[in-house]
This record gives sequence, structure tokens and C-alpha cells, in this order.
Amino acid sequence: MGILVLIRHGQSQWNLENRFTGWTDVDLTPQGAKDAETAAGVLREFSFNRAFTSRLKRAQETLDTILGTLNIDIPVEKDSALNERHYGDLQGLNKAETAEKYGTEQVQLWRRDYDTRPPNGESMADCERRTLPFFTQYVLPSVTAGETVLVVAHGNSLRPILKMLESLSSKDAATLEIGLCTPYIYWFDGDKVTKKEVREVPGIVTKGSSLTEKTVQEGRV
Repeated sequence: MGILVLIRHGQSQWNLENRFTGWTDVDLTPQGAKDAETAAGVLREFSFNRAFTSRLKRAQETLDTILGTLNIDIPVEKDSALNERHYGDLQGLNKAETAEKYGTEQVQLWRRDYDTRPPNGESMADCERRTLPFFTQYVLPSVTAGETVLVVAHGNSLRPILKMLESLSSKDAATLEIGLCTPYIYWFDGDKVTKKEVREVPGIVTKGSSLTEKTVQEGRV
């Protein structure tokens, strides 16, 4: 039986500042690092064989913290195929201010329509075209061979994977909320998923982005 654990990185500085991040390489906040350590605590039952992550340090820092907390040393592969979606001209912009400038409807379309590209950026469909081939060629074979595999990546590089594993429509995948530092665990019998669990990690910040200052003030960052 193979096991796949998918985790979105912890809170980054630009999550906290409510900015479009994309490929901008920002650090975790102290809260994000703490949450990664806390998340590791609910994964102690698993004996991981290998791990995969992106080329962006917020994902790498999350993975390093998890492995360090669990005191395990396993092969780690880093690849830009698992990078967050590139947000193009929106990168670095505050989400609430961008919504005021372009309208909430337009910004929501850029963020949550599967096929719509932000200016000079990637759509979720574009992200899928680079993420899924890597996943099916390098990650999935280890799982189907019976290994326990950890993937730490980003909301928009995990969405195509969840879309495939759960047979989601593009619309459902686009609106799927993936919590920060929240383990999505899949058990496999061969190449078939037999069980899924989204494991609760008490006390962590799970929201990664928002459009309005109100939701930021409420802690939904």
C-alpha cells in the first residue's frame, strides 16, 4: 500500500501582506515556520521514503522544517514544475487594492477561473500542463510501488493533482480551498486511491489569500 501526503507551504510574508506572490521567492513568516513544525506533529505515524517540493523557498522551508521536526533524512527532489502559478503583472500587488482598481469580479476571474490568465501570467490550466506530467512521471510511480511520499508545494500546483486524484471538474478544482500546512493524505492500492483524509492541525493559520482588508483583519490571510 502506497501513501501520498500533500501539503501546501506555511504562511509566507506575502500571504501576510495579502499580495499576489506567484514565482516571487519570499520567506515564511515566523507563524508559517511554527505551523510547519506543528503540522509535522500530526505526521509522526508515517515513515516517509522520499519527498518532492518546488524551487521556491517558502515550500522548501516548510519541507525542511517538517523533516527536521520528524528527524528524518530522505531523498528530496526540487523541481520548478511544482512551483506556484505565475501571476505575471499581478505579482507583488496587494489583492484588496487590485480589486479596488480592476473590480472584484475581474480579480476573482483571474484567481478562480481555470482557463483565465492574469496579464503576462499563467492560468490554472497552464499550471496543470507542467505540474501533472511531473507528478505522473516522477511522484506517482513511487506511490504506486508502495512508498510513502511527501509533496510540499503550492495551492495552484496542488490543485491539478487533487483534480486528477479526485476526478474533479475544472470549475470545482478552481474553487477548491487548500489550507496552508494542512495534510491531504491519500492511501493507494496499486494505482487506485482507497482512502482520503484531510487531517486537522489545531492552531495553525490555514488561509493563504484573500481579496479584502476585512478578511485580512479577520485572520483569513
